[in-house]
Amino acid sequence: MTCRKTDAGRSRIAKFSGVLCVLAGAANVLAAVPIYNVEIVHTYPHDPAAFTEGLFYLNGFLYESTGLEAHSTIRKVRLETGEVLQKIDIPAQYFGEGIVDWHGHLISLTWKSQLGFVFGLDDLKLQRQFNYRGEGWALTRIIMSDGTSELRFLNPNTLRETGRVQVTLEGKPLQNVNELEWVKGEIYANVWQTNWIVRIDPSSGNVVGLVNLSGLLKTTDTVPGQTDVLNGIAYDAKHDRLFVTGKNWPKLFEIQLYRAGETAPGE
Repeated sequence: MTCRKTDAGRSRIAKFSGVLCVLAGAANVLAAVPIYNVEIVHTYPHDPAAFTEGLFYLNGFLYESTGLEAHSTIRKVRLETGEVLQKIDIPAQYFGEGIVDWHGHLISLTWKSQLGFVFGLDDLKLQRQFNYRGEGWALTRIIMSDGTSELRFLNPNTLRETGRVQVTLEGKPLQNVNELEWVKGEIYANVWQTNWIVRIDPSSGNVVGLVNLSGLLKTTDTVPGQTDVLNGIAYDAKHDRLFVTGKNWPKLFEIQLYRAGETAPGE
């Protein structure tokens, strides 16, 4: 999801304002939810033309989906250099959204077309399509976000919805849950148009941690009118590495979390 999606109207703006209020309140007064800062472990190059919608790490490589009509792609990327090793274009009428790997397949969403694609993970060749109602934003472990406060659970074979859970922060619905990543039994999620990642208990939907990424990308690395919002989370489970980036960001970061008020791990 992106601020360039401008046709959603006043209701979207109102929801966004509510999200900011909830997160601001959390940062200031909600002692029950742990707050984390981040330390940059490594910095890698990232294609500044990539309008990142989905991201995951698998077998030494990043897989990334990019958005915008007539510019949406799915690509396999070398982490260390940012080199695009393999790429397919999504048909021009679709706005590409989140992706996930699942048993040798790469599954992708589109924003408002209510259409998803299943590709072969090795060759990125289209195998089939599937449908869903509403908007498609992100995927992880066959769990889907749609821009609301709800996460949808999909049948791994049919990709039909089997249930939902509402994401809540201190009992209040958290709207605009965006890009998703499964990390050690939790779902990490970007919150659209904010510098926060929320850690979600997938069984209850409760937010169990807040990660503050304010200032991660320096002002000197931004291009006015081009550099967009924080979006994109990938996790290397084998080596316990967490990666984040943003839309049209020139950099991708490996980060390490630490509790607010504690000393950063590298200090």
